[in-house]
Amino acid sequence: MKSIRIWCLLLLGIPGLLATRPAIAQVRGSLDSVTAQKMDVSPLNIDDTTTKHSPRKAAIRSAIIPGWGQAYNKKYWKIPIVYAALGITGAVFINNVKTYNEVNYAYKVSVNKLTDEYDDVADYLKPFVPDETTSLDNYRREFRRNIDYSVLIFMLFWGLNVVDATVDAHLKDFDVSPNISMRIKPTFPGVSSTGSAMATAGFSPGTAGLSLAFDIHKAKRSAPLSVR
Repeated sequence: MKSIRIWCLLLLGIPGLLATRPAIAQVRGSLDSVTAQKMDVSPLNIDDTTTKHSPRKAAIRSAIIPGWGQAYNKKYWKIPIVYAALGITGAVFINNVKTYNEVNYAYKVSVNKLTDEYDDVADYLKPFVPDETTSLDNYRREFRRNIDYSVLIFMLFWGLNVVDATVDAHLKDFDVSPNISMRIKPTFPGVSSTGSAMATAGFSPGTAGLSLAFDIHKAKRSAPLSVR
C-alpha cells in the first residue's frame, strides 16, 4: 500500500518539475540579458577627437597662401574678399613705385641739366623740367612715403587674413545652432538670484526691471559608456 502511495506521489510531482524548468530558464535568460546590458561598452557613442578642427593649421595655411586657411575652414565666400583687398593694395604699391621712378628720373634730369634725356621724361612731368626742381623733389618724397604706406597696408591685410582664418577655426568648436538664444527675463524685488547681476548693471537689488539673458551652448560631446 505504501509503495502504491509513493508511486502516486512521484507521478504527480514529475509534471510540476517539468513545469518549473522553463521558468528557471527564463529567469536565467533575463539575468544574462541584464548583465550583458551592464557590460555593453559599444564604441558608437564615443566621440572621436582625432578629427578636431585645428586653428594652428588654418593660421599656417593662411600665412603661406592667402585664402588657404579660409578654404580649410570651408568659408569659401571669404576668399574673393581676401584677394580683392590684397590685389588692390598690391596694385596701389606697383603704381606708386612706377610713379616714383618717373618723378625721380625727371628730378635727376632737372638737377643735372641733362637736356639730351629730356625726351625720356614722362609727358606729365616735362613742364616741371628743368625749372621746377623743388616741386619734383616734393613729389618724389611724397610718392616714396606712399610706397611705404602701401607696403604696410598690404602686410596689414595679410595679417588680417591670418587672424580671420584662426578665429574661424576656433569658432568651429562652438555651437552656432538655434540653441544660442536671447531671452528677456523680468526681475522683481526680493529675488536674490538676480541681485548680483542687477548690482553689476547699476541697479539696486530692491528694484524691478527687465534683463537680457543669453544662452551660449558649447558643442556637446557624447560621453563614453562606463563599465559597471
